[in-house]
Amino acid sequence: MTQTRRQTHRQRLIERSGPWPFISRKRILRADGVTDELQSRHVRKGLHPQRHRLRADLNQWIGAIFALGASLFAAASGLSLMPEIAKQLALNNTHINALFFAGSIPFTTAAYLQLIQAANAPAWEHPATVKKKFNWFGWRPRDIGWLSCILQFAGTLLFNINTFDGMRTDLSWVAADLLVWVPDLIGSLFFLSSGYLAFVEVCHRHLAWLPGSLNWWITLLNLAGCVAFMIAAVYSFTPSAGDVITNTNIAIAFTLAGAMGFLSGSLLMLAE
Repeated sequence: MTQTRRQTHRQRLIERSGPWPFISRKRILRADGVTDELQSRHVRKGLHPQRHRLRADLNQWIGAIFALGASLFAAASGLSLMPEIAKQLALNNTHINALFFAGSIPFTTAAYLQLIQAANAPAWEHPATVKKKFNWFGWRPRDIGWLSCILQFAGTLLFNINTFDGMRTDLSWVAADLLVWVPDLIGSLFFLSSGYLAFVEVCHRHLAWLPGSLNWWITLLNLAGCVAFMIAAVYSFTPSAGDVITNTNIAIAFTLAGAMGFLSGSLLMLAE
Protein backbone atom coordinates (compact mmCIF):
# COMPACT_ATOMS: atom_id res chain seq x y z
CA MET A 1 0.00 0.00 0.00
CA THR A 2 1.43 3.39 -0.93
CA GLN A 3 1.85 6.26 1.53
CA THR A 4 -1.02 8.15 -0.14
CA ARG A 5 -3.35 5.18 0.24
CA ARG A 6 -2.35 4.72 3.88
CA GLN A 7 -3.15 8.38 4.56
CA THR A 8 -6.48 8.12 2.75
CA HIS A 9 -7.33 5.02 4.77
CA ARG A 10 -6.56 6.87 8.01
CA GLN A 11 -8.82 9.82 7.23
CA ARG A 12 -11.49 10.32 9.84
CA LEU A 13 -14.94 11.89 9.48
CA ILE A 14 -15.31 14.50 12.23
CA GLU A 15 -18.48 16.32 11.14
CA ARG A 16 -21.25 16.13 8.56
CA SER A 17 -24.23 18.37 7.94
CA GLY A 18 -26.89 19.24 5.41
CA PRO A 19 -30.59 19.90 4.89
CA TRP A 20 -32.45 16.99 6.48
CA PRO A 21 -32.58 14.17 5.41
CA PHE A 22 -29.53 14.76 3.18
CA ILE A 23 -25.82 15.24 3.83
CA SER A 24 -24.21 17.99 1.76
CA ARG A 25 -21.04 18.85 3.68
CA LYS A 26 -18.38 16.84 5.50
CA ARG A 27 -15.27 17.71 7.47
CA ILE A 28 -12.48 15.14 7.21
CA LEU A 29 -9.40 14.92 9.45
CA ARG A 30 -6.49 13.71 7.34
CA ALA A 31 -3.62 11.58 8.59
CA ASP A 32 -1.31 14.62 8.48
CA GLY A 33 -3.59 16.52 10.87
CA VAL A 34 -5.07 18.83 8.23
CA THR A 35 -8.85 19.22 8.13
CA ASP A 36 -10.57 19.14 4.73
CA GLU A 37 -14.10 20.37 4.07
CA LEU A 38 -15.89 18.55 1.27
CA GLN A 39 -19.14 19.79 -0.26
CA SER A 40 -21.32 17.47 -2.30
CA ARG A 41 -21.75 19.94 -5.19
CA HIS A 42 -18.00 20.49 -5.41
CA VAL A 43 -17.24 16.77 -5.33
CA ARG A 44 -19.92 15.98 -7.94
CA LYS A 45 -18.77 18.72 -10.31
CA GLY A 46 -15.05 18.22 -9.78
CA LEU A 47 -14.64 21.67 -8.24
CA HIS A 48 -12.64 20.48 -5.23
CA PRO A 49 -8.87 21.01 -5.83
CA GLN A 50 -8.15 17.29 -5.47
CA ARG A 51 -11.07 16.08 -7.60
CA HIS A 52 -11.53 15.03 -11.22
CA ARG A 53 -10.58 17.64 -13.84
CA LEU A 54 -12.82 16.09 -16.51
CA ARG A 55 -15.98 16.72 -14.46
CA ALA A 56 -14.89 20.30 -13.88
CA ASP A 57 -14.39 20.85 -17.63
CA LEU A 58 -17.79 19.29 -18.31
CA ASN A 59 -19.35 22.13 -16.29
CA GLN A 60 -18.34 24.52 -19.07
CA TRP A 61 -20.27 22.52 -21.63
CA ILE A 62 -23.27 22.11 -19.34
CA GLY A 63 -23.41 25.85 -18.66
CA ALA A 64 -23.03 26.75 -22.34
CA ILE A 65 -25.72 24.29 -23.51
CA PHE A 66 -28.14 25.38 -20.80
CA ALA A 67 -27.50 28.98 -21.85
CA LEU A 68 -28.35 28.10 -25.45
CA GLY A 69 -31.65 26.51 -24.46
CA ALA A 70 -32.55 29.41 -22.18
CA SER A 71 -31.70 31.91 -24.95
CA LEU A 72 -34.03 30.15 -27.38
CA PHE A 73 -36.83 30.10 -24.79
CA ALA A 74 -36.26 33.79 -24.08
CA ALA A 75 -36.29 34.65 -27.79
CA ALA A 76 -39.50 32.70 -28.40
CA SER A 77 -41.16 34.30 -25.37
CA GLY A 78 -40.12 37.79 -26.43
CA LEU A 79 -41.43 37.28 -29.96
CA SER A 80 -44.73 36.00 -28.57
CA LEU A 81 -45.11 39.12 -26.45
CA MET A 82 -44.12 41.43 -29.32
CA PRO A 83 -46.06 40.16 -32.37
CA GLU A 84 -45.18 43.28 -34.40
CA ILE A 85 -41.50 42.35 -34.30
CA ALA A 86 -42.31 38.74 -35.13
CA LYS A 87 -44.36 39.92 -38.09
CA GLN A 88 -41.49 42.08 -39.34
CA LEU A 89 -39.28 38.98 -39.19
CA ALA A 90 -41.92 36.98 -41.11
CA LEU A 91 -42.45 34.68 -38.13
CA ASN A 92 -45.85 33.27 -37.18
CA ASN A 93 -46.98 31.23 -34.15
CA THR A 94 -45.84 27.99 -35.75
CA HIS A 95 -42.29 29.34 -36.10
CA ILE A 96 -42.30 30.63 -32.52
CA ASN A 97 -43.57 27.32 -31.13
CA ALA A 98 -40.86 25.55 -33.13
CA LEU A 99 -38.35 27.85 -31.45
CA PHE A 100 -39.64 26.74 -28.03
CA PHE A 101 -39.21 23.10 -29.10
CA ALA A 102 -35.70 23.81 -30.37
CA GLY A 103 -34.88 25.35 -26.98
CA SER A 104 -36.08 22.23 -25.15
CA ILE A 105 -33.43 20.08 -26.87
CA PRO A 106 -30.38 21.85 -25.34
CA PHE A 107 -32.16 21.82 -21.97
CA THR A 108 -32.47 18.03 -22.16
CA THR A 109 -28.91 17.60 -23.43
CA ALA A 110 -27.39 19.69 -20.63
CA ALA A 111 -29.60 18.07 -18.00
CA TYR A 112 -28.50 14.61 -19.12
CA LEU A 113 -24.82 15.60 -19.07
CA GLN A 114 -25.38 16.86 -15.53
CA LEU A 115 -27.03 13.55 -14.61
CA ILE A 116 -24.07 11.60 -16.04
CA GLN A 117 -21.79 13.83 -13.98
CA ALA A 118 -23.74 13.04 -10.82
CA ALA A 119 -24.05 9.32 -11.57
CA ASN A 120 -20.27 8.93 -11.98
CA ALA A 121 -19.12 11.20 -9.16
CA PRO A 122 -17.58 9.67 -6.02
CA ALA A 123 -20.40 8.27 -3.88
CA TRP A 124 -21.27 10.75 -1.17
CA GLU A 125 -23.02 8.57 1.41
CA HIS A 126 -21.12 5.30 1.01
CA PRO A 127 -17.76 5.81 -0.77
CA ALA A 128 -16.77 2.16 -0.35
CA THR A 129 -19.65 1.00 -2.54
CA VAL A 130 -18.58 2.99 -5.62
CA LYS A 131 -18.20 0.93 -8.80
CA LYS A 132 -15.64 2.05 -11.34
CA LYS A 133 -17.72 1.16 -14.39
CA PHE A 134 -19.39 3.98 -16.28
CA ASN A 135 -22.97 4.78 -15.22
CA TRP A 136 -25.48 6.17 -17.70
CA PHE A 137 -28.09 7.08 -15.08
CA GLY A 138 -27.07 5.72 -11.68
CA TRP A 139 -29.29 5.14 -8.68
CA ARG A 140 -28.47 7.35 -5.68
CA PRO A 141 -31.79 8.46 -4.15
CA ARG A 142 -30.08 9.48 -0.89
CA ASP A 143 -27.63 11.74 -2.75
CA ILE A 144 -29.14 15.24 -2.90
CA GLY A 145 -27.15 16.20 -6.01
CA TRP A 146 -28.10 13.11 -8.00
CA LEU A 147 -31.75 13.48 -6.97
CA SER A 148 -31.76 17.09 -8.16
CA CYS A 149 -30.23 16.07 -11.49
CA ILE A 150 -32.61 13.16 -12.19
CA LEU A 151 -35.65 15.35 -11.43
CA GLN A 152 -34.40 18.07 -13.74
CA PHE A 153 -33.72 15.57 -16.52
CA ALA A 154 -37.23 14.11 -16.16
CA GLY A 155 -38.63 17.64 -16.32
CA THR A 156 -36.77 18.40 -19.54
CA LEU A 157 -38.18 15.25 -21.17
CA LEU A 158 -41.68 16.44 -20.34
CA PHE A 159 -40.83 19.86 -21.78
CA ASN A 160 -39.80 18.08 -25.00
CA ILE A 161 -43.29 16.54 -25.16
CA ASN A 162 -44.99 19.78 -24.17
CA THR A 163 -43.20 21.96 -26.72
CA PHE A 164 -43.47 19.37 -29.50
CA ASP A 165 -47.24 19.07 -29.04
CA GLY A 166 -47.40 22.86 -28.78
CA MET A 167 -46.47 23.06 -32.46
CA ARG A 168 -49.73 21.37 -33.44
CA THR A 169 -52.53 23.65 -34.59
CA ASP A 170 -55.34 21.08 -34.67
CA LEU A 171 -55.79 20.56 -30.92
CA SER A 172 -59.10 21.13 -29.14
CA TRP A 173 -58.98 22.72 -25.70
CA VAL A 174 -59.22 19.26 -24.07
CA ALA A 175 -56.39 17.85 -26.20
CA ALA A 176 -54.31 20.98 -25.60
CA ASP A 177 -54.64 20.52 -21.84
CA LEU A 178 -53.77 16.81 -21.99
CA LEU A 179 -50.89 17.01 -24.47
CA VAL A 180 -49.46 20.45 -23.74
CA TRP A 181 -50.54 21.69 -20.32
CA VAL A 182 -50.25 18.44 -18.29
CA PRO A 183 -46.63 17.71 -19.36
CA ASP A 184 -45.83 21.39 -18.78
CA LEU A 185 -47.29 21.34 -15.28
CA ILE A 186 -45.62 18.08 -14.21
CA GLY A 187 -42.33 19.08 -15.83
CA SER A 188 -42.43 22.41 -13.99
CA LEU A 189 -43.06 20.59 -10.70
CA PHE A 190 -40.01 18.42 -11.36
CA PHE A 191 -37.96 21.52 -12.20
CA LEU A 192 -39.11 23.28 -9.04
CA SER A 193 -38.21 20.27 -6.89
CA SER A 194 -34.84 19.97 -8.62
CA GLY A 195 -34.09 23.68 -8.25
CA TYR A 196 -34.94 23.62 -4.55
CA LEU A 197 -32.72 20.59 -3.88
CA ALA A 198 -29.82 22.22 -5.74
CA PHE A 199 -30.30 25.41 -3.71
CA VAL A 200 -30.41 23.74 -0.28
CA GLU A 201 -27.44 21.55 -1.26
CA VAL A 202 -25.38 24.74 -1.51
CA CYS A 203 -26.95 26.29 1.60
CA HIS A 204 -26.38 23.07 3.64
CA ARG A 205 -29.73 23.83 5.25
CA HIS A 206 -33.20 24.64 3.97
CA LEU A 207 -32.57 28.38 3.72
CA ALA A 208 -29.47 30.55 3.92
CA TRP A 209 -28.20 33.98 2.87
CA LEU A 210 -24.80 33.49 1.20
CA PRO A 211 -24.32 36.39 -1.26
CA GLY A 212 -20.56 35.88 -1.25
CA SER A 213 -20.90 32.40 -2.75
CA LEU A 214 -20.96 31.96 -6.54
CA ASN A 215 -22.59 28.53 -6.11
CA TRP A 216 -25.37 30.17 -4.09
CA TRP A 217 -26.09 32.74 -6.81
CA ILE A 218 -26.14 30.06 -9.52
CA THR A 219 -28.64 27.89 -7.68
CA LEU A 220 -30.70 30.88 -6.52
CA LEU A 221 -31.10 32.18 -10.08
CA ASN A 222 -31.97 28.69 -11.31
CA LEU A 223 -34.53 28.32 -8.50
CA ALA A 224 -36.05 31.68 -9.44
CA GLY A 225 -36.31 30.40 -13.02
CA CYS A 226 -38.04 27.25 -11.77
CA VAL A 227 -40.57 29.31 -9.79
CA ALA A 228 -41.32 31.45 -12.85
CA PHE A 229 -41.77 28.33 -15.01
CA MET A 230 -44.17 26.91 -12.41
CA ILE A 231 -46.29 30.08 -12.45
CA ALA A 232 -46.23 30.05 -16.26
CA ALA A 233 -47.45 26.45 -16.28
CA VAL A 234 -50.40 27.30 -14.02
CA TYR A 235 -51.48 30.12 -16.34
CA SER A 236 -51.00 27.93 -19.43
CA PHE A 237 -54.19 25.98 -18.70
CA THR A 238 -56.59 26.17 -21.64
CA PRO A 239 -60.20 26.66 -20.46
CA SER A 240 -63.23 25.81 -22.55
CA ALA A 241 -64.23 29.46 -22.26
CA GLY A 242 -62.86 32.62 -20.71
CA ASP A 243 -60.07 35.10 -21.19
CA VAL A 244 -57.57 32.79 -22.82
CA ILE A 245 -55.49 35.63 -24.31
CA THR A 246 -54.84 37.25 -20.92
CA ASN A 247 -53.80 33.93 -19.37
CA THR A 248 -51.56 33.16 -22.33
CA ASN A 249 -49.77 36.52 -22.09
CA ILE A 250 -49.17 36.04 -18.36
CA ALA A 251 -47.84 32.53 -18.98
CA ILE A 252 -45.48 33.77 -21.69
CA ALA A 253 -44.26 36.64 -19.51
CA PHE A 254 -43.35 34.23 -16.71
CA THR A 255 -41.76 31.87 -19.23
CA LEU A 256 -39.56 34.78 -20.32
CA ALA A 257 -38.70 35.54 -16.69
CA GLY A 258 -37.86 31.88 -16.09
CA ALA A 259 -35.67 31.71 -19.18
CA MET A 260 -33.76 34.80 -18.05
CA GLY A 261 -33.22 33.23 -14.63
CA PHE A 262 -31.82 30.06 -16.21
CA LEU A 263 -29.72 32.06 -18.65
CA SER A 264 -28.15 34.09 -15.84
CA GLY A 265 -27.44 30.99 -13.77
CA SER A 266 -26.00 29.15 -16.79
CA LEU A 267 -23.63 31.98 -17.63
CA LEU A 268 -22.40 32.04 -14.03
CA MET A 269 -21.71 28.30 -14.33
CA LEU A 270 -19.06 29.15 -16.91
CA ALA A 271 -17.18 30.98 -14.16
CA GLU A 272 -17.82 28.27 -11.57
